Amino acid sequence: MDDFRRLLLNNRAWVKDKLDLRPDFFTASAREQKPEYLWIGCSDSRVPAEEVTGTQPGELFVHRNVANLVVHTDFNILSVLQFAVDVLQVKHIIVCGHYGCGGVKTAMTKKDLGLINKWLRNIKDVYRFHAAELDAITDLEQRTDRLVELNVIEQVSHISDISFVQHAWKDHRRPMLHGWVYDMKTGELNDIMKVDPGEHPHDIYEFEFDTEK
Repeated sequence: MDDFRRLLLNNRAWVKDKLDLRPDFFTASAREQKPEYLWIGCSDSRVPAEEVTGTQPGELFVHRNVANLVVHTDFNILSVLQFAVDVLQVKHIIVCGHYGCGGVKTAMTKKDLGLINKWLRNIKDVYRFHAAELDAITDLEQRTDRLVELNVIEQVSHISDISFVQHAWKDHRRPMLHGWVYDMKTGELNDIMKVDPGEHPHDIYEFEFDTEK
C-alpha cells in the first residue's frame, strides 16, 4: 500500500470514532468556529497542537511556522492574528516553542541555507539581544534550550506590540498572552511567561488611540 493511502484510511477510522461518540459531531462543528485560543507553534511534526493540549477540533485556532516566530513584516501571521483577535475574539494567544527546535539550532550556526537564512535571521537577533547570558552557558544543549525560551519570550513581546492587540486590550480586556515550551522528552508543556491585557513589556511600543473613534 502506498504510504499516503494510510493517511486516508486513518481518516476514515477517525471519522467513525467521532461519530460513534457523537453522531452530530461534524454537522455541529461545520456550523461555525468559536475557539478561545490562538496557538502559534513551530512547524515541527512532533508538536501537534491539539494532541499535546488534549483539545478537540474547534477549540484551537492554529498557526505554525519554522521556530514559532511573530514577524512584524509577515502578512501571514499578522492576518491570522488580526482574524483571531478581531473576528474570533479569542481570549488567549499562546506562543509555543519546543526544546530541540531545528530552526533555533540552525540559527546558532553559520550555515548558509539560502532563503531560510532570512527567516532564521530573526532568531539570530534574539541571540544577539541576549548574547551575554547565552555565551556564558558552556553546554551547547543547555544554551540551545535557553535560546528556545528566550525566543518564545521575544515572540510574545512582539504580539503585545501590535496595534490591534492593544486595541482589544483597551476595548475588551483580552486576549491574555502566554509563552510555553514543549519538552519532547517528557511530553510536558512548560509555562514560562504570561502577559495580562494592557501589560506592555516596554512603553516605546505602546500606542495612544483616539478615544472618539
